[in-house]
Amino acid sequence: MKLIYAPTSPFVRKVMMLLHETGQLDEVEIQQVATTPLSTADDAKAANPLGKIPALVRDDGPTLYDSRVICEYLNDRGDGGLYAGGWDSKIMEATADGIMDAAVSATYEVRIRPEDKQWDGWVTAQMGKVQDACAALNARWISHLKGPFDIGHIAVGCALSYVDFRHPDSNWRHSNEALADWFAEFESRPSMQATKPPAA
Repeated sequence: MKLIYAPTSPFVRKVMMLLHETGQLDEVEIQQVATTPLSTADDAKAANPLGKIPALVRDDGPTLYDSRVICEYLNDRGDGGLYAGGWDSKIMEATADGIMDAAVSATYEVRIRPEDKQWDGWVTAQMGKVQDACAALNARWISHLKGPFDIGHIAVGCALSYVDFRHPDSNWRHSNEALADWFAEFESRPSMQATKPPAA
């Protein structure tokens, strides 16, 4: 298998963490690409008609894409048990993916769009979604995060780390003390440390 990869993508990081946690890292070739929505890497486009990463190229079946599809496949393949929480695990993963979507969109607005075309209102709206999702995690899902490790933990950890990475002034910890405390401990997990994005 081959994973089409970029080290700063939070969606890719989610897959990488799952590979670490399920002991499958040595079974997957990692192919790094440099790709953006405006300049799609050829390898990314060849693997996924949408040109998005991650994409998992398999020897025994069609390429898988979308991090949720890849994670569930690799979990089943490695008997990871990371979806044992059922719908709760999947809702947490979806919430975290929504944080990633909003934060990545805000990142693109300031890093890719020409400065004279940037819209502050767009960034504000996207970061508002991040804040609302963090508040929901803090109020509704903290007991799950303090429970048995699963895909929700991986996804939330990757999402919050990406917000810190690209939007350090977001102040998502404000009024979300329980979530902030959980994340401060979770950051030290070996799979989190092993998949930290490079400074960029």
